[in-house]
Amino acid sequence: MLSTKVTCKSHGQDSSYFLGWQEYEKNPFDPVHNPSGIIQMGLAENQLSFDLLESWIARNQENDWFNKKGGSIFRELALFQDYHGLPEFKKVLAEYMSEIRQNKVKFDTNKLVLTAGATSANETLMFCLAEPGDAFLIPTPYYPGFDRDLKWRTGVEIVPIQTSSSNNFKITKSALENAYQQAQNLHLKVKGLFITNPSNPLGTSLSLEELNLLITFSINKNIHIVSDEIYSGTVFDSPRFVSILEALDPRISTRVHIVSSLSKDLGLPGFRIGLIYSNNETLISAATKMSSFGLISSQSQFLMSKILSDKRFIGKYVMENRKRLKNRRKMLVLGLEKSGIKCLESNAGLFCWVDMRPLLDSETFEAEMELWMKMVREFGLNVSPGSSCHCSEPGWFRVCFANMARETLELSVKRIRALVDSKLGINVKKYRLKKPHFTTSRPAQDLKLIQLQKNKITEKFEGMSAAAAGNTILCRRVMLLRR
Repeated sequence: MLSTKVTCKSHGQDSSYFLGWQEYEKNPFDPVHNPSGIIQMGLAENQLSFDLLESWIARNQENDWFNKKGGSIFRELALFQDYHGLPEFKKVLAEYMSEIRQNKVKFDTNKLVLTAGATSANETLMFCLAEPGDAFLIPTPYYPGFDRDLKWRTGVEIVPIQTSSSNNFKITKSALENAYQQAQNLHLKVKGLFITNPSNPLGTSLSLEELNLLITFSINKNIHIVSDEIYSGTVFDSPRFVSILEALDPRISTRVHIVSSLSKDLGLPGFRIGLIYSNNETLISAATKMSSFGLISSQSQFLMSKILSDKRFIGKYVMENRKRLKNRRKMLVLGLEKSGIKCLESNAGLFCWVDMRPLLDSETFEAEMELWMKMVREFGLNVSPGSSCHCSEPGWFRVCFANMARETLELSVKRIRALVDSKLGINVKKYRLKKPHFTTSRPAQDLKLIQLQKNKITEKFEGMSAAAAGNTILCRRVMLLRR
């Protein structure tokens, strides 16, 4: 006798995004103990500059950290803390948020709510802005976890704003209107737009012109905007990051809400430090009360207040981290280009949006799933299929590059090259896994997808002469080699 929440399917756990993680956990790559294991390229985690943080900790382990005039602060940190957070931490966090945005905008601590990571922040905003059954419009492709974060416990619906590779997945006015009309056709009340800026999985940031388009649309429809800006500190190339607060129109100032965290730029997801920022006093009051269900520990706030208050260190860290991200992305892009695979041009994030359409046996999501399973099962690479990000075009994959050592990324590129060679019929025994490790909680469904794909391939070549069929395959291989 359990609740319907327990048995509902809106969590998204059966997505290939999460299934890939499960396969990795069964056979994780280790350069010494399991060199033929699966390399995790589906985790958007920043480990490139962790040594800088560790060095700061080593230099600043002072005996008087917990001492203060009149006694020790340890007692205060260990005992109960209210949900407003430590004032000194909120102060330096607000300053850091401004600095990441080149001080183009200022953050008022009275308009800031601390949450246990961005996941908690996003869900809290859904509870504050919408009723169960209401809808938010979200540009595709989007982070697969939003199906869980925004929908699962809140009952909110997601209506996709479809974008296309024809214009590098940019949001258009017609796409906005089409999504709004789709919601109307489904009898859903649209409460807002939800955007990620910079985008996960595209790795691109929105221009001032694009932000103005979204703001104008939201004003005309009388809806909210939630801007998830957790990747703002990862912008490593031009154009510079523009927060939606820079484009804020007074007519919508109380309907624009920011989400951010320290998980991506500082690489501290385990600290669970997230935030909501809004000019809406009623929302901030309610969200602050709701934050009691997911507080940041006082110890984490205390430590981060020490780190963020070291302005000299933070300034150097941000510059060096951006440099390392840029170099690591370049390393992946150049390696893929040697295999004839291209990436969407990007300026931010911990991943590349990779175009593997030439490797598909047909332009279908069944073919994409088959290619993904081949990568995991035979070549030991877990990446995120575009379909898990609700991309409207099969063949795109999100490939992460910042959560591994340089040598591991080099091996990953070699495995991808072997994958390409295997599609060309070249012997790639060296980089294949010795034993297939792929299993799934949905074997019947996955086998059905593969069989559907085989049927389509058979139909494609039925009726062709042997020479014509051979020429078709040869043309595909030549196109791959020329890319």
